[in-house]
Amino acid sequence: MSEAEESDQRRLARNINELLQELRVAQAGVQILFGFLLSIAFTDKYSSVSGYIRWTHLVTVLCAAIAVAFLTAPAAWHRVLFRQGRREDVVRHGNTFALIGLAFLALAMTGTVLLLAEVVLGGWPAIVVGALAFVVFTGLWFALPFASSERAEDRQRP
Repeated sequence: MSEAEESDQRRLARNINELLQELRVAQAGVQILFGFLLSIAFTDKYSSVSGYIRWTHLVTVLCAAIAVAFLTAPAAWHRVLFRQGRREDVVRHGNTFALIGLAFLALAMTGTVLLLAEVVLGGWPAIVVGALAFVVFTGLWFALPFASSERAEDRQRP
């Protein structure tokens, strides 16, 4: 193996390690959220909540479950493919899975905030709080990083 190939392999190994480390943080949070959301359905008060709350809860649980699936997928891909020398596939697909998982986590967090706001405030104020949560998550996790990335690309162009 040439030095350039060896360097490329080291870079890929570092990228995989960084990806898996980042996902450990998100995985723990989404799994705790998922467990909390599941437990709500088994409380006494849940049987008396409105259909709106039930549907919001179900959609939120499904978003959390999808987030778990996508945020844990890179670890599974790494486990299955790492001995086949397919690190590049793991990094490329893992990055996509992580972004999709974070998007569903943002939706699950938004739904959770909306549910809590509905219980505490109810009506339009709850929807405003849920919308603000959505703006914060999508802004911090997606809009600002992508905008920063585009600005950096613009500065590098001649």
